Amino acid sequence: MPRAIPGLGWSLVSIAILAALMVLLGRCLLVLPVGTAYAIWTGIGAAGTVLMGIVIFGESADPWRLLWIGVIIAGIIGLKLQGGDA
Repeated sequence: MPRAIPGLGWSLVSIAILAALMVLLGRCLLVLPVGTAYAIWTGIGAAGTVLMGIVIFGESADPWRLLWIGVIIAGIIGLKLQGGDA
């Protein structure tokens, strides 16, 4: 019986999620300027990655770290409130 490739399952899940996210980014580009859409997309990805690290991997939830994640999220909200024609 062949041996499983370590991490293959998670790699396939990651590829599927990335494909879905690219489709969603493309849909956002229908109503938002590319700069705004990309900034929101990367900000959500960065904040989500840090929060997943805290929740799933037990990484530090230092107040300063959470503050700066909050700043990223506030920036995303600000871009969204600015509107699609900015």
